[in-house]
Amino acid sequence: MLQEKADFTSVLLDPVILAGLVAIAGGIALRWFLRGHPAHGVMLRLGFLIAVTVIAIKSGNAPYEPAPTGVSPLHRAFIGATKLVWWTTAAWFMAACVRVFLRFEGQARESRVIQDLIVGIIYVGAVLSIIAYVFGAPVGTLLATSGVVAIILGLALQSTLNDLFSGIALNIGQPYAIGDWIALPDGTQGRVTEMNWRATHLLNGTNDLVVLPNAQLAKLMVTNRSSSERSHGATLTLRFVPTRRPTLIAEAMQNALLNSTAILQTPPPGVQITALDADAVTLELSFRVAEFSRIARTKSELFDLVYRHAKAGDLRLASHEGSGGTGGGTLEAARPTPLRLTETLPLFSSLSGDEKERIASSMTRRAYRKGEIVAARGDILSSLLILRSGIVSVEDASGIELRLAPGDYIGESGMLMKAAETATFRALTNVVMYEVDRETMAQLLEERPGIAEELALHLSQRAAKLGGTDAGIAASSATRQGIVTRLVDQIMMALKSSA
Repeated sequence: MLQEKADFTSVLLDPVILAGLVAIAGGIALRWFLRGHPAHGVMLRLGFLIAVTVIAIKSGNAPYEPAPTGVSPLHRAFIGATKLVWWTTAAWFMAACVRVFLRFEGQARESRVIQDLIVGIIYVGAVLSIIAYVFGAPVGTLLATSGVVAIILGLALQSTLNDLFSGIALNIGQPYAIGDWIALPDGTQGRVTEMNWRATHLLNGTNDLVVLPNAQLAKLMVTNRSSSERSHGATLTLRFVPTRRPTLIAEAMQNALLNSTAILQTPPPGVQITALDADAVTLELSFRVAEFSRIARTKSELFDLVYRHAKAGDLRLASHEGSGGTGGGTLEAARPTPLRLTETLPLFSSLSGDEKERIASSMTRRAYRKGEIVAARGDILSSLLILRSGIVSVEDASGIELRLAPGDYIGESGMLMKAAETATFRALTNVVMYEVDRETMAQLLEERPGIAEELALHLSQRAAKLGGTDAGIAASSATRQGIVTRLVDQIMMALKSSA
């Protein structure tokens, strides 16, 4: 009995076995302790690595030497355990150092990718060292065999690996980020919604998901339309028949740019005369919007404003270069201005020629200088004011601003319902307006009740825009119809009471 106890004690005190037990116990304890104290990870790993190194060398089993021969299986197991703990701890410590010290200021994504690559190399080296020094396997033969296997797998997965490494390069270079709008040479464009190692996902203008392999993207010229400043520039090229001085045409187009609230005024939009010949004056309109996705909608709005300001300035768009046309006739310019205004205004589109002439003959011209108030909030207008040329700003008490273009009109609420204006109307440029008195409009509404519905719809849409929503888009069809019906009833009741 005493002999067995002595044998057991001698086994425990054996330097090799004792070193293995200490290494295993220390590794488990360190792993458990670091779960609650991650901030002390690097120093604790360094201290434990030094301790295991001293124990292994003192026991005559350096971790970087091959496993000894001619020892018992028990000694071989504990020698292997000691080396296993040492190599694992060394890799663990080096990986922690990489995570802590290898950082690039302001480049978190690049730091993470490089850290992952280096840590991966460290762990692969640790595994190969364990195979060589713990299990005594020939690493050279293993690497040669694995190299052949790697070549076979590489050829089989060539496309996937190409995408993988291209994804790594794109993540490090970071030519675009989530949320950016990018365009490719083949016309593909969209907003980046996802980036992974395999592909980049775009959401295009038609709300389709486009998946582009990273290998393809890495070879193409990618245009990032979303810089650090989200605003984006755009241009329009227009041609006009040279019936006016080029500077006057440019001034009219500058007003069209000023008329749009979607166009940023800083930096200011500009108009440049790029060409002049006997057939046309060519202008280039340049402007910026808040973000790239708004360009298409802003261009559509700008085309409408260009048309309206061109009509207001008696300008004619030239035909396409080489077509041989001149872009329209000359009979319209010979008609009186009030009559041309009634013929271009959608409000009077259903009237007969005689009715339009009657309205035109009753119109009175009003002119306002830049900055002059056309109507203040709380005023009750007694006539309909139709904008002939220039820009009028509409601003309510909350600061929401609209801008009226030629062909727009104000005063319908005061003229028809004797209601006060809820916004202030101010001339942004020199403005010419034509006034239609209450009596003429009342007679017209009695003969054409449908115009009351048009006025009510116009009034409800402007009120909704000043309230922060577009009634023509946001509100449901039933809601819009209910609002218009109520306004029509109020207009007709007001007309009857005043008769």
